Amino acid sequence: VQLQASGGGLVQAGGSLRLSCAASRRTFRRYGLGWFRQAPGKEREFVAAINWGGDVPNYADSVEGRFTISRDNAKNTVYLQMNSLKPEDTAVYYCAAKDGGWYAVAEGGYDYWGQGTLVTVSS
Repeated sequence: VQLQASGGGLVQAGGSLRLSCAASRRTFRRYGLGWFRQAPGKEREFVAAINWGGDVPNYADSVEGRFTISRDNAKNTVYLQMNSLKPEDTAVYYCAAKDGGWYAVAEGGYDYWGQGTLVTVSS
């Protein structure tokens, strides 16, 4: 499956952005989906994930309560709504898909990756 992430940009601290990731396959609902991010000079880290049905999300502690992951299986798209953004949220954000319907928190658990979209939060 091919994944295309979009929605990144420059925002002031406290602002919001919504990232989208569109998938190429009609079998979209068979995949668990995740968002990861990589800040400059740091390793890629888990942000959020959601199961095939969209009813079981999981979040990193650093974004819990500020970010919301959701999916629309009819549109083959997963979203990441990011509110109350902080400068430390600045990173390239990647979406990923895991075959089997459930998600992983480790990047090694994913089978497909999108190209990334840059989010910059200014102070």
